[in-house]
Amino acid sequence: MEVRAKKALGQHFLTDLSIAQRIADALIVPCPGSEKQHDASKPMPALEVGPGMGVLTQYVLQRPEVDLRMVEIDTESVDYLLVHFPQVNGKLIEADFLKLKLERFFPGEFCVIGNFPYNISSQIFFKILDYKEQVPQVVCMIQKEVAERIAEKPGTKTYGILSVLLQAWYDIEYLFTVGEGAFNPPPKVKSAVIRLVRNQRTELGCDEALFKTVVKTGFNQRRKTLRNSLKPLVRAKADREGWSEEQLAEFTSDPVFDLRPERLSVEDFISLTLKLA
Repeated sequence: MEVRAKKALGQHFLTDLSIAQRIADALIVPCPGSEKQHDASKPMPALEVGPGMGVLTQYVLQRPEVDLRMVEIDTESVDYLLVHFPQVNGKLIEADFLKLKLERFFPGEFCVIGNFPYNISSQIFFKILDYKEQVPQVVCMIQKEVAERIAEKPGTKTYGILSVLLQAWYDIEYLFTVGEGAFNPPPKVKSAVIRLVRNQRTELGCDEALFKTVVKTGFNQRRKTLRNSLKPLVRAKADREGWSEEQLAEFTSDPVFDLRPERLSVEDFISLTLKLA
């Protein structure tokens, strides 16, 4: 019994067992990013996103300090896992991860691990951000280009929305690159494994929803200076405050508005958000 890779689900099944072992080993338990310093005498809850045919799953299951659950949308993969890995029975959730109410299955902290489908990897990260208070660590394989973007520092062309939003809450480590030949079918791009560990930040010090809006609005026109890309947000503040054109001009004379968004660090975006509040 084999599982047919489905293009619509972005499936590229990992076949290199040594890579699967390295990914499983990359999950650090006890987790350094745990807010509550998880009781080391109990296994750390973890969720594997998209286990497919269980190539990674088998190695995570071998770790007694990890209490693994899996979420899989593909019915064929679910059937395969239940036949070949009977120990997953009762731990396998057949559902769309992006629509899953994770608090139903994890009342406390849990780590996330997986070979993420490339076509929804960004959406997976946005979902993880929604649960950042419960997710102290993520170990995942994604498209190399996306991995580099997430781990990138300010001042580069690849630094973007995900870089800022994830780095606000996680320390990100690029672990290793994976070639196309490690998969069936092979993707057209290289892959990479990264590890995200929750940092010590408990709050941004600004309105979080506005912070996201400022970051996204700035990068949506990344070739423009912030003076141009953030015009709607600046105008909204001017209207709220009842500014004259002179006051508006004075506000936007701040040198930060001469910059493009990739020049700003997380702290710079926090300062800018406070300025626009």
